[in-house]
Amino acid sequence: MNYISVQNIDSLSEWVKQALKIKKKPLKNKKLGKNKTLGMLFFNPSLRTRLSTQKAALNLGMNVMVMNFTNEGWTLEFEDGAIMDQGASEHIKEAAEVVSQYCDIIAVRAFAGLVDKDKDNAETVLAGFLKFATVPVVNMEGCTGHPLQALADAITMQEHKTEHRPKVVLSWAPHPKALPQAVANSFVSMMQLQDADFVITHPEGYELNPEITKNSVIEYDQNKAFENADFIYTKNWSNYTDYGKITNSDPNWTVTAEKMTLTNNAKFMHCLPVRRNVVVADEVLDSENSIVIEQANNRTYAAQLVLQKILENGH
Repeated sequence: MNYISVQNIDSLSEWVKQALKIKKKPLKNKKLGKNKTLGMLFFNPSLRTRLSTQKAALNLGMNVMVMNFTNEGWTLEFEDGAIMDQGASEHIKEAAEVVSQYCDIIAVRAFAGLVDKDKDNAETVLAGFLKFATVPVVNMEGCTGHPLQALADAITMQEHKTEHRPKVVLSWAPHPKALPQAVANSFVSMMQLQDADFVITHPEGYELNPEITKNSVIEYDQNKAFENADFIYTKNWSNYTDYGKITNSDPNWTVTAEKMTLTNNAKFMHCLPVRRNVVVADEVLDSENSIVIEQANNRTYAAQLVLQKILENGH
């Protein structure tokens, strides 16, 4: 069993229920991971993903090994038949098989380069480990998805569920750096499994991959989208069509307290880290309706559920 995308969830409602049970008694299955090792490989920086996944593994009694390939590992080659006379010192074929001998589960974090759309969509690093590793692989955020975050988001929304069918809005916001679409993609995929009125709002030209958004409602007027919303999930992503580019930095898309008054007293969500007073105003982020810290806490139980399922599956 691998956990690579939201599509690996067979029943989101059941997974959320199981995660909430884990949250009540996080050490209940402390013996499940005894003498098992999680190898965490980072090709990009991390705070919540690294610490929450490590905490989840420890809660299950696992050993944890962490390696940062940005400054600790050999540069890897991923192309078949490559003549390795340039920068790469080791091929993914050997690396994945070797790490598999040391670990019972491998977790990988490798962001989009935001230069070559086809290469990013091919998930070169993640796909390499999936192909050559001989143990289960967990996606700690790839080029096109962040399924651990999306599962934590679902858990958090369940804890704040409304009595009525909720309206959930995913809103783009400006950012000084070009960011990948991974978090937004997985949130969209997760919401498509929910019974909710779901709306994506962003400037024209900032559409996500249509193969992911499918028939989801897109509203280009942010104020209109916010009307009567129960949850506002805000995230920046760079242009998908003009790939990796910042073609809009309109500060009017920043989420403010005034915009939140259009909602149905909505909860504010963000995956963190967040640029204060660029993506969202202090007054919103520090308000009682902000549940970003709860989201971050639920990252542990999302990861723990995934690891538990893999271990129970015989690994």
